[in-house]
Amino acid sequence: MTKKANATYKSGYAAICSIICWFAIICQLVLMIQNRVVPVPETLLRFFGFFTILTNIIVAITFTANIKKSPGFSFLRSFNTISAILVYILVVGIVYNVILRAIWAPTGMQKLVDELLHLAIPLLFLFYWITFTIKERVSWSNLGRWLVYPFIYLLFILISGSFTSFYPYPFVDVNNLGISVVLVNSGYMLLFFLALSSVFIFISKQKAKNATVRTFS
Repeated sequence: MTKKANATYKSGYAAICSIICWFAIICQLVLMIQNRVVPVPETLLRFFGFFTILTNIIVAITFTANIKKSPGFSFLRSFNTISAILVYILVVGIVYNVILRAIWAPTGMQKLVDELLHLAIPLLFLFYWITFTIKERVSWSNLGRWLVYPFIYLLFILISGSFTSFYPYPFVDVNNLGISVVLVNSGYMLLFFLALSSVFIFISKQKAKNATVRTFS
């Protein structure tokens, strides 16, 4: 495949995935508003309180930024950034399908949206990372940087939950578990982020190394 053809396929794939992402996010917002149990402003706060929603928005923006090259979106086209986002969206998919799926049985449009947000989009982004990104060496020093987003999110939901009593996930529900158990659960989650980040940093180093060997062989 020529470089031009690959760029065309990459742009087309990013465009299709961008549409899917924004569709799922907007549908979820509409569903939450339609089925709200609290006033609209608080419903919106809860909507943006889900790691799933925030991360899918980041993925949607990233796909949109990669449809066409623009200097203003170069950060979202870097391999390091895309790799970090891949870790975040894979955590969304893994946690939902391993832990949360068993306690949640949506139907109708909600089921479709859930499958898009928690299964289809993580897999689509993984395919994008594998197929269309140019693998570069990622420094181990990025481990700490990649943890900033989930750590800030954790602080946000714990602080906001102390005022609203709303916690988006059962394993961080201070009302039912108590703060000590939630902190332990949060520690496990951060370790999971760390482990998955380590896997993809290692893979990036191996891919970059193999690419260098092929170049000079």
